[in-house]
Amino acid sequence: MSEAFMTEIEEPLQEGLTGVVADYSVDKQAFQVPWGKAMMWIFLLSDTFIFSSFLISYMTVRMSALDPWPLPSEVFALSFGGDPIPLVLIAIMTFILITSSGTMAMAVNMGYRKDKQKTFYLMLATALLGASFVGMQMFEWTKLIVDEGVRPWFNPMGAAQFGSSFFMITGFHGLHVSAGVVYLLVVAFRVKNGFYERRGNNYEIVEIAGLYWHFVDLVWVFIFALFYLW
Repeated sequence: MSEAFMTEIEEPLQEGLTGVVADYSVDKQAFQVPWGKAMMWIFLLSDTFIFSSFLISYMTVRMSALDPWPLPSEVFALSFGGDPIPLVLIAIMTFILITSSGTMAMAVNMGYRKDKQKTFYLMLATALLGASFVGMQMFEWTKLIVDEGVRPWFNPMGAAQFGSSFFMITGFHGLHVSAGVVYLLVVAFRVKNGFYERRGNNYEIVEIAGLYWHFVDLVWVFIFALFYLW
Protein backbone atom coordinates (compact mmCIF):
# COMPACT_ATOMS: atom_id res chain seq x y z
CA MET A 1 0.00 0.00 0.00
CA SER A 2 1.47 3.38 -1.00
CA GLU A 3 2.37 6.09 1.53
CA ALA A 4 0.12 8.58 -0.28
CA PHE A 5 -2.87 6.24 0.15
CA MET A 6 -2.11 5.73 3.86
CA THR A 7 -1.84 9.49 4.33
CA GLU A 8 -5.21 9.96 2.64
CA ILE A 9 -6.84 7.47 5.01
CA GLU A 10 -5.29 9.07 8.10
CA GLU A 11 -6.55 12.56 7.21
CA PRO A 12 -9.36 13.94 9.44
CA LEU A 13 -12.89 13.13 8.29
CA GLN A 14 -14.48 15.78 6.11
CA GLU A 15 -17.98 17.01 6.80
CA GLY A 16 -21.06 16.99 4.58
CA LEU A 17 -21.50 15.39 1.18
CA THR A 18 -17.82 15.92 0.40
CA GLY A 19 -16.93 13.80 3.44
CA VAL A 20 -19.27 11.00 2.36
CA VAL A 21 -17.72 10.93 -1.09
CA ALA A 22 -14.24 10.94 0.44
CA ASP A 23 -15.10 8.01 2.74
CA TYR A 24 -16.43 5.89 -0.10
CA SER A 25 -13.47 6.73 -2.31
CA VAL A 26 -10.99 5.30 0.24
CA ASP A 27 -13.20 2.22 0.88
CA LYS A 28 -13.57 2.69 4.64
CA GLN A 29 -14.77 -0.30 6.67
CA ALA A 30 -17.62 0.41 9.07
CA PHE A 31 -17.28 -2.75 11.17
CA GLN A 32 -14.20 -4.90 11.75
CA VAL A 33 -15.92 -8.11 10.59
CA PRO A 34 -14.41 -10.29 7.83
CA TRP A 35 -16.59 -10.71 4.78
CA GLY A 36 -16.73 -14.48 5.13
CA LYS A 37 -18.08 -14.28 8.66
CA ALA A 38 -20.53 -11.50 7.76
CA MET A 39 -21.93 -13.52 4.84
CA MET A 40 -22.33 -16.59 7.06
CA TRP A 41 -24.29 -14.52 9.61
CA ILE A 42 -26.55 -13.22 6.83
CA PHE A 43 -27.12 -16.76 5.57
CA LEU A 44 -27.92 -18.01 9.08
CA LEU A 45 -30.34 -15.14 9.61
CA SER A 46 -32.22 -16.08 6.45
CA ASP A 47 -32.22 -19.73 7.54
CA THR A 48 -33.62 -18.69 10.91
CA PHE A 49 -36.65 -17.22 9.14
CA ILE A 50 -37.20 -20.48 7.25
CA PHE A 51 -36.97 -22.73 10.30
CA SER A 52 -39.15 -20.33 12.29
CA SER A 53 -41.80 -20.47 9.57
CA PHE A 54 -41.71 -24.27 9.62
CA LEU A 55 -42.02 -24.51 13.40
CA ILE A 56 -44.74 -21.87 13.64
CA SER A 57 -46.65 -23.64 10.86
CA TYR A 58 -46.27 -26.93 12.73
CA MET A 59 -47.64 -25.44 15.96
CA THR A 60 -50.55 -23.88 14.08
CA VAL A 61 -51.40 -27.15 12.33
CA ARG A 62 -51.17 -29.15 15.51
CA MET A 63 -53.43 -26.83 17.48
CA SER A 64 -56.00 -26.67 14.68
CA ALA A 65 -56.01 -30.37 13.70
CA LEU A 66 -59.42 -32.04 14.02
CA ASP A 67 -58.09 -35.60 14.28
CA PRO A 68 -56.17 -36.77 17.37
CA TRP A 69 -52.48 -35.92 17.25
CA PRO A 70 -50.17 -38.91 17.91
CA LEU A 71 -48.14 -38.78 21.10
CA PRO A 72 -44.45 -38.44 20.15
CA SER A 73 -43.40 -40.34 23.29
CA GLU A 74 -45.28 -43.38 21.94
CA VAL A 75 -44.51 -42.96 18.25
CA PHE A 76 -40.76 -42.60 18.76
CA ALA A 77 -40.38 -45.27 21.43
CA LEU A 78 -38.01 -48.21 20.96
CA SER A 79 -38.45 -51.61 22.58
CA PHE A 80 -35.62 -53.27 24.49
CA GLY A 81 -36.53 -56.62 26.02
CA GLY A 82 -40.21 -56.07 25.27
CA ASP A 83 -40.60 -52.79 27.16
CA PRO A 84 -40.86 -49.62 25.01
CA ILE A 85 -38.63 -46.75 26.11
CA PRO A 86 -40.01 -43.33 25.06
CA LEU A 87 -37.77 -41.10 22.93
CA VAL A 88 -34.61 -43.08 23.64
CA LEU A 89 -33.31 -42.71 20.07
CA ILE A 90 -34.14 -38.99 20.01
CA ALA A 91 -32.30 -38.52 23.32
CA ILE A 92 -29.20 -40.22 21.90
CA MET A 93 -29.38 -38.09 18.74
CA THR A 94 -29.65 -34.93 20.85
CA PHE A 95 -26.70 -35.98 23.01
CA ILE A 96 -24.62 -36.61 19.86
CA LEU A 97 -25.35 -33.15 18.45
CA ILE A 98 -24.61 -31.41 21.76
CA THR A 99 -21.33 -33.32 21.98
CA SER A 100 -20.47 -32.28 18.42
CA SER A 101 -20.93 -28.64 19.44
CA GLY A 102 -18.26 -29.17 22.10
CA THR A 103 -15.78 -30.74 19.68
CA MET A 104 -16.46 -27.96 17.16
CA ALA A 105 -15.82 -25.28 19.78
CA MET A 106 -12.51 -26.95 20.67
CA ALA A 107 -11.62 -27.13 16.97
CA VAL A 108 -12.14 -23.36 16.65
CA ASN A 109 -9.93 -22.83 19.71
CA MET A 110 -7.17 -25.00 18.25
CA GLY A 111 -7.52 -23.21 14.93
CA TYR A 112 -6.80 -19.86 16.53
CA ARG A 113 -3.78 -21.45 18.20
CA LYS A 114 -2.61 -22.61 14.75
CA ASP A 115 -2.53 -26.21 15.98
CA LYS A 116 -3.12 -27.96 12.67
CA GLN A 117 -3.26 -31.55 13.92
CA LYS A 118 -5.71 -30.99 16.79
CA THR A 119 -7.90 -28.78 14.61
CA PHE A 120 -8.11 -31.52 11.98
CA TYR A 121 -8.94 -34.33 14.40
CA LEU A 122 -11.52 -32.28 16.29
CA MET A 123 -13.26 -31.27 13.06
CA LEU A 124 -13.12 -34.87 11.87
CA ALA A 125 -14.71 -35.99 15.15
CA THR A 126 -17.43 -33.36 14.73
CA ALA A 127 -18.16 -34.56 11.19
CA LEU A 128 -18.33 -38.20 12.34
CA LEU A 129 -20.78 -37.27 15.10
CA GLY A 130 -22.88 -35.41 12.55
CA ALA A 131 -22.83 -38.42 10.22
CA SER A 132 -23.94 -40.63 13.14
CA PHE A 133 -26.86 -38.28 13.74
CA VAL A 134 -27.91 -38.51 10.08
CA GLY A 135 -27.65 -42.30 10.20
CA MET A 136 -29.93 -42.44 13.25
CA GLN A 137 -32.36 -40.11 11.54
CA MET A 138 -32.45 -42.44 8.53
CA PHE A 139 -33.25 -45.32 10.89
CA GLU A 140 -36.02 -43.22 12.45
CA TRP A 141 -37.52 -42.45 9.02
CA THR A 142 -37.31 -46.10 7.97
CA LYS A 143 -39.09 -47.22 11.12
CA LEU A 144 -41.93 -44.73 10.60
CA ILE A 145 -42.35 -45.41 6.88
CA VAL A 146 -41.90 -49.19 6.83
CA ASP A 147 -43.11 -50.30 10.27
CA GLU A 148 -45.70 -47.65 11.10
CA GLY A 149 -46.94 -46.83 7.60
CA VAL A 150 -46.59 -43.05 8.02
CA ARG A 151 -46.56 -40.99 4.82
CA PRO A 152 -46.47 -37.22 4.17
CA TRP A 153 -50.13 -37.46 3.11
CA PHE A 154 -51.30 -40.28 5.43
CA ASN A 155 -50.92 -41.29 9.06
CA PRO A 156 -52.60 -44.42 10.47
CA MET A 157 -52.05 -43.21 14.03
CA GLY A 158 -54.11 -40.01 13.81
CA ALA A 159 -53.89 -36.62 12.14
CA ALA A 160 -52.56 -36.81 8.58
CA GLN A 161 -50.62 -33.56 9.10
CA PHE A 162 -48.30 -35.39 11.50
CA GLY A 163 -46.44 -37.09 8.66
CA SER A 164 -46.08 -34.02 6.49
CA SER A 165 -44.88 -31.91 9.44
CA PHE A 166 -42.42 -34.54 10.59
CA PHE A 167 -40.83 -35.24 7.22
CA MET A 168 -40.67 -31.56 6.28
CA ILE A 169 -39.06 -30.30 9.49
CA THR A 170 -36.71 -33.18 10.27
CA GLY A 171 -35.86 -33.65 6.59
CA PHE A 172 -34.90 -30.01 6.13
CA HIS A 173 -32.79 -30.11 9.28
CA GLY A 174 -31.20 -33.42 8.25
CA LEU A 175 -30.28 -31.86 4.92
CA HIS A 176 -28.50 -29.07 6.80
CA VAL A 177 -26.61 -31.57 8.95
CA SER A 178 -25.58 -33.60 5.88
CA ALA A 179 -24.34 -30.47 4.11
CA GLY A 180 -22.53 -29.47 7.31
CA VAL A 181 -20.74 -32.83 7.47
CA VAL A 182 -19.44 -32.37 3.92
CA TYR A 183 -18.46 -28.76 4.69
CA LEU A 184 -16.57 -29.77 7.84
CA LEU A 185 -14.73 -32.59 6.05
CA VAL A 186 -13.61 -30.26 3.25
CA VAL A 187 -12.32 -27.67 5.71
CA ALA A 188 -10.72 -30.33 7.94
CA PHE A 189 -8.72 -31.91 5.12
CA ARG A 190 -7.68 -28.49 3.85
CA VAL A 191 -6.38 -27.75 7.34
CA LYS A 192 -4.48 -31.04 7.33
CA ASN A 193 -2.97 -30.39 3.90
CA GLY A 194 -1.74 -26.92 4.89
CA PHE A 195 -4.07 -25.11 2.49
CA TYR A 196 -4.74 -22.26 4.93
CA GLU A 197 -1.10 -22.00 5.95
CA ARG A 198 -0.23 -21.21 2.35
CA ARG A 199 -2.93 -18.52 2.34
CA GLY A 200 -1.52 -16.39 5.13
CA ASN A 201 -1.85 -18.93 7.98
CA ASN A 202 -5.42 -17.76 8.57
CA TYR A 203 -7.77 -20.31 10.18
CA GLU A 204 -10.77 -17.99 10.22
CA ILE A 205 -12.70 -20.47 8.05
CA VAL A 206 -12.77 -22.89 11.00
CA GLU A 207 -14.74 -20.37 13.05
CA ILE A 208 -17.07 -19.70 10.09
CA ALA A 209 -17.75 -23.44 9.78
CA GLY A 210 -18.30 -23.51 13.54
CA LEU A 211 -20.97 -20.80 13.27
CA TYR A 212 -22.89 -22.95 10.79
CA TRP A 213 -22.56 -26.08 12.92
CA HIS A 214 -23.64 -24.38 16.16
CA PHE A 215 -26.66 -22.97 14.33
CA VAL A 216 -27.68 -26.46 13.16
CA ASP A 217 -27.33 -27.75 16.72
CA LEU A 218 -29.37 -24.87 18.13
CA VAL A 219 -32.17 -25.45 15.63
CA TRP A 220 -32.34 -29.09 16.71
CA VAL A 221 -32.94 -27.98 20.30
CA PHE A 222 -36.07 -26.13 19.18
CA ILE A 223 -37.21 -29.07 17.05
CA PHE A 224 -36.64 -31.44 19.96
CA ALA A 225 -38.59 -29.23 22.34
CA LEU A 226 -41.51 -28.36 20.06
CA PHE A 227 -41.93 -31.57 18.08
CA TYR A 228 -40.82 -34.39 20.36
CA LEU A 229 -41.56 -33.07 23.86
CA TRP A 230 -44.80 -31.16 23.18
